[in-house]
Amino acid sequence: MTQHDSPSLPAHGPGASRQAPEAPDDPSPSRTTRPWMPALLYTLGFLTVYLLAICTPWGQRAENPWFYLGEQGGEAAWIYPLSGAEYGSTPLPPLELSAKPTLMVGLAVIVVLTLVRRCWWQGCAALGVVILTAGGNDVLKSTILPRPDLVGAPENLLDQGFPSGHSAIPAALTLAAVLVVSPRIRPYVATAGVLWLACIAAYSATNGGHRPSEVLGATLLACACYGLATWLLPSAAVPGATRSPRALPVITLTLALAIALVSGARNDTLTRSLVSGATGFICAALVWYAAVGRPALTARRTRPALG
Repeated sequence: MTQHDSPSLPAHGPGASRQAPEAPDDPSPSRTTRPWMPALLYTLGFLTVYLLAICTPWGQRAENPWFYLGEQGGEAAWIYPLSGAEYGSTPLPPLELSAKPTLMVGLAVIVVLTLVRRCWWQGCAALGVVILTAGGNDVLKSTILPRPDLVGAPENLLDQGFPSGHSAIPAALTLAAVLVVSPRIRPYVATAGVLWLACIAAYSATNGGHRPSEVLGATLLACACYGLATWLLPSAAVPGATRSPRALPVITLTLALAIALVSGARNDTLTRSLVSGATGFICAALVWYAAVGRPALTARRTRPALG
């Protein structure tokens, strides 16, 4: 009896266990995790912010009083001396007249990194992120996304454009940079860019030049362009999982919150200071998640399939 039963046992033995993990016909993780959904979600978020904040009377009523909380202009902001608005002062890029030079320098750095690392697909995608964000920002603001006057607002409140151009530049350059730098330093480049964005976004919301919705819209536009670029990349060129020290996300977001609160702070109104700081922090968190957080989550999700 044992001689007849023994041949049936090896069917569940070591030979079968070796074949289980192979699954040669399964799609590769790079194809099952193509990042088309983030591009769609960021685009929907961008449109939602525009429709709710700008195309509804209650949205305009919520944001128009923003400019009357405290004094007019940004003189009461803590970092106003770094804005470049004062005569003879040097602006913090990309504020005031430093916007275009900052954009040109950023594009030049991306080109140099692309040539040095010979990452042609990633370099083209990075340039596309910056050009689409900056160019799309101007086109959307001037022609496609008007600001209708639904509440009889003063004329000076109808000039501010959606989205914010100053906030779009650090968001786009940060997301473009993570495409062309080495994976080893990608988390640290993202950290530097996120802290830069937190400062610019919070100040843009508090200095009287932009509403919080316009700053958030600029960040969502940059994230949508980044999602589109990574979706269109060939599978082999899509940025892989970003490995970073476990404490880095906490440190980065904590510093981003502190910088956003300081950059949005004013001497004359606590409410405007806190909302501006929260806006800057949300922008920083969105870019961090797009550049570093989402690939890491994707890696953890697909890790069991690679075993």
